[in-house]
Amino acid sequence: MKPTIDRIRAALLALLRSIVFPTVESMRRWAFAAIVVNVGITVTGAAVRVTGSGLGCPTWPRCTPGSFVPARIDTHAPLNMAIEFGNRLLSFLVLAVAAACVVAAWRLGRGEHGRPGPVQPGQGRPVLLRLALLQPAGVVVQALWGGLVVHSMLNPVTVSVHFLFSIGMTAAAVVLFARASEGDAPAQWLVHKDIRTLGYVLVAAAFTLLLAGVVVTGTGPHSGDEAASRFGFDIQSVVRLHTDVAYVVVGLTFALLFALHVTDSPGRARRAALVLLGVELSQGVVGYVQYFLAVPAALVLLHVLGATLVWICALRVVFLMRTRGPAPVPAAEQPELHHAGV
Repeated sequence: MKPTIDRIRAALLALLRSIVFPTVESMRRWAFAAIVVNVGITVTGAAVRVTGSGLGCPTWPRCTPGSFVPARIDTHAPLNMAIEFGNRLLSFLVLAVAAACVVAAWRLGRGEHGRPGPVQPGQGRPVLLRLALLQPAGVVVQALWGGLVVHSMLNPVTVSVHFLFSIGMTAAAVVLFARASEGDAPAQWLVHKDIRTLGYVLVAAAFTLLLAGVVVTGTGPHSGDEAASRFGFDIQSVVRLHTDVAYVVVGLTFALLFALHVTDSPGRARRAALVLLGVELSQGVVGYVQYFLAVPAALVLLHVLGATLVWICALRVVFLMRTRGPAPVPAAEQPELHHAGV
């Protein structure tokens, strides 16, 4: 029993040390954690919708009238209440990771290992703090908007914006991860300017694909609750539009991959574009299968996960086509966080 407790204590100390005495690597890990939790809560939000649990907690900020936790009421099934309440609880995990990113970025930006005093050349990273602050700000906005979603009885407009906020927070986490991995020198593009423009167009097309996807979601089944309204569009028409945009994204990705290859661009950019193409093709397979199987709930979750991965991979390609030099590394070794100081 004691070895297990010691291992847990050591893991917690290492976790705390990565926040209080951050390094470039630990900052990258916290930024990556922010990406993971934002993707996770996006997918679980879809789970709330496909299980019909969107109004499992019919009030906000309380779950049920007079209670912040689920209390038995005749109008809502306990399972639906548990699913919706569980998704709300995940917001605290996202907030915890966001807070860790902010503290780590702040300590890293103060100088050597977060210790006060003059910032050494190349070691202050105020840009990281500004990017990290977007995470807790996003959680607050999402929480308040979630109240609007509930009070609007899952109006498809409010639900769609709720998803897009998550996409925005994921993008901010991707940018934080990229900037934590590089220096602060002026950006130097490693590809031709036309290829750079193609990368920007690809990201814009990927975002358009997400917009088309939320219109399909707001028009089709899985509204989150029987009382929820739907967009009045023809489902076949919006699905066809979504498919056409997906073809455009795949075509742009193939064009970018081809351009990177024939111009002998950096291998990391070519590999990132190849990964993006693979994710897009996999997403296309899932999309077609769920369409022909009448949109089963499990495939909806997989499709939402794929959508977030397409978005992340598209952003990643653009960042890997340029460099800002290596990330500054503190000269001194990281101090130990002794037991007495905890």
